[in-house]
Amino acid sequence: MSLNKFDIIGDIHGHAKILGKLLGDMGYREEGGVFRHPDRRVIFVGDFIDRGPEQIDVLNIARGMCEAGTALAVMGNHEFNALGWATPDGNGGFLRPHTSQNHGQHKEFLCQVSEGSDQYASALAWFQTLPVWLDLPGLRIVHACWYGPAQQALLPHLDEGLRLTKQGLREASRKGSKAYAAAEILLKGPEALLPDGRTFKDKQGDLRREVRLRWWDTDATTFPKAALGMDGDEEALPDLPVTTQYQYTEDVPVFFGHYWLKGMPIIFGRNAACLDFSVAKEGYLTAYRWSGEAILSQENIVYVKA
Repeated sequence: MSLNKFDIIGDIHGHAKILGKLLGDMGYREEGGVFRHPDRRVIFVGDFIDRGPEQIDVLNIARGMCEAGTALAVMGNHEFNALGWATPDGNGGFLRPHTSQNHGQHKEFLCQVSEGSDQYASALAWFQTLPVWLDLPGLRIVHACWYGPAQQALLPHLDEGLRLTKQGLREASRKGSKAYAAAEILLKGPEALLPDGRTFKDKQGDLRREVRLRWWDTDATTFPKAALGMDGDEEALPDLPVTTQYQYTEDVPVFFGHYWLKGMPIIFGRNAACLDFSVAKEGYLTAYRWSGEAILSQENIVYVKA
């Protein structure tokens, strides 16, 4: 098996049948309960759970591949949130508050895996083993944003495998801490306050004053070009400059998910690729077939329609 040929797969959100189809299309075959390829491995960018109908099956496939050495994976914000939901805060609550909004986002996983069951505990234990990012020879993987200052801020709360320690999880869940701010950027993406006191409703109907940014696009220097997740209203924003501090300008290719992009899967730049094209909203489960190249190519994108 080659050490430098990876198929990087975007957010799955409980869609196991589509995952199996994508793996099959890429030449993986199930042997002994594990998907294998004679010459390649998978890297998952996180967000295995919530929303979809086959979350246990997704975990069985992904975890089985990781434990068999045919895949690597990083933590997504939904795995981070799941750990926070299950971890007491020491004050009678939990690291992720049990609000109706948070429960609504997480309820499919809780129902399908049976909250409190042995299977639930096993899933959480696996989430705890996922690194926050991977910096491999020739490529980088993170769920939402590759940003050096945030990585440095979070390092004291990670073990040697870049996994959150138990105390690190607590610190990264504590609003106002440096670790919390770092985890927000790495796992949920950088944001900027909208100009002129503007607000919008996100995909869950919640009112927001801050908007996510296209940190991977070096041309995204104004609000209309940089803003994400406003269902087309980005173009109506005033043509004012937006922070560029998060922009990725390094040469090493970076792969990520998280952003619920719409339309056909495409590569946006020479060295950065978002692989989340909204499989949970009848979009596409998307992968990039990387074989060592420094400049990414649209020809290496593969996908399956939800």
